[in-house]
Parts: sequence; structure tokens; C-alpha cells
Amino acid sequence: MSRRTWLRAGLGLLAAGQVVLGLWILLLPELFWKWRWVSHLPPYNEHLLRDFGGASLALAVVLCAAVAAMERRLVLTALVAYLVSSVAHLLFHASHLDPLSAASGAGFMALLGAAVLLPAVLVWLAADGTAFREHDPTARQPSA
Repeated sequence: MSRRTWLRAGLGLLAAGQVVLGLWILLLPELFWKWRWVSHLPPYNEHLLRDFGGASLALAVVLCAAVAAMERRLVLTALVAYLVSSVAHLLFHASHLDPLSAASGAGFMALLGAAVLLPAVLVWLAADGTAFREHDPTARQPSA
């Protein structure tokens, strides 16, 4: 598979995750709150949860635009925006693991770590521009 295909697939995966998360939180905030990895940080605040759901959907819009356009600046902007959010999320939860069992905390950190690692790898794939030149037959290819 080409770099471009990997990049588009990764962006699509991130976008789909944000759509699912955003819709879940917007439509069923109480159900999201009952998830063990969330409910250990009381108190419940419907307003903040729905704002988070809306922000997740907004990020999904940017990621979907990047998938559709596959333009380097938009792809990198979407990925960096996702990284900012996921790193902040990881750092917060890493310092609030006390109520969780060791196994649950480890699983949660693995999930949040993957949410940082995947977009970081995608930034690496996008950074040199090769994934975008592969699609443009008029672009100059680097000489060997």
C-alpha cells in the first residue's frame, strides 16, 4: 500500500472514532458517563459532556475534510489538532488513575497512548510530502 493510502486510511479511522465518540456523548451523555473510565471523575456535568461531544464532531469534520481533499496543509493541520487534543487527554488521565484497578488503568493508558501514537505516525507519513506527490503525476519526483 502507498503512503497516501495509509495516510487516508489512518485519517478515516481517526475521523470515524471522533464521529462515534461525538455522537455518543451528544446523544447519550448519561450512558457515556457510566463508562468506568469516565465516571471515576465526578461530578457529572451534562453541559461539559455535550460540549466535548460537539468538539469531537467538529474535529471529525476537519478530519473528514482532510480525507476528502488529501491536501498536505489540511492533513497536517487536522493531525496536529488531533494530537493536541489527544496528548492533553492522555496527560490528564495519566495523573488521575488512582480510582482504577491496575489492569483497567493500563488498558486505559494503552488506548489513550494509541490515540497519540497513530496520529504521530500519520504526521510522519505526511511530513515529507511524498504521500501527496504520489497522486500528482505533474509533480517533480525526487531524483535518485
